[in-house]
Amino acid sequence: MSDKLRFHYEVSGEDFTRAGEASSDLKAKLKLMGASPEVVRKVAICMYEGEINMVIHACGGVIDVTISPADILLELKDVGPGIPDIEKAMQEGYSTASENIRSLGFGAGMGLSNMKKYSDEMKIDTVLGVGTTVTMRINM
Repeated sequence: MSDKLRFHYEVSGEDFTRAGEASSDLKAKLKLMGASPEVVRKVAICMYEGEINMVIHACGGVIDVTISPADILLELKDVGPGIPDIEKAMQEGYSTASENIRSLGFGAGMGLSNMKKYSDEMKIDTVLGVGTTVTMRINM
């Protein structure tokens, strides 16, 4: 028997009515499991920001979560356009979101920088025209 729990979420592209459902579900599960409030907060922020990025910039994607006694691993994969300049995309306030997206209250350019800030480790693999995978680890 494995000491790891796994969860899989599918994120619909451009569906702002369901954006945040996956992060809310995982947050509730972590609370029920007795994870510390700090861990729950960090995971919820990282997952929500990634989920919103998938809705805004990609055609949705999938999120795989692996929970072990030591850490929580979040792997977010999309089939979007990729990130042309990761360094620029990591700058607070930088956004390629359209005015329409901004008018909805999204696309402030804090997603990737918040994901980096609240995760203990973050890696971005991106291929233009193919998609992006963001992997984050949060220590328990």
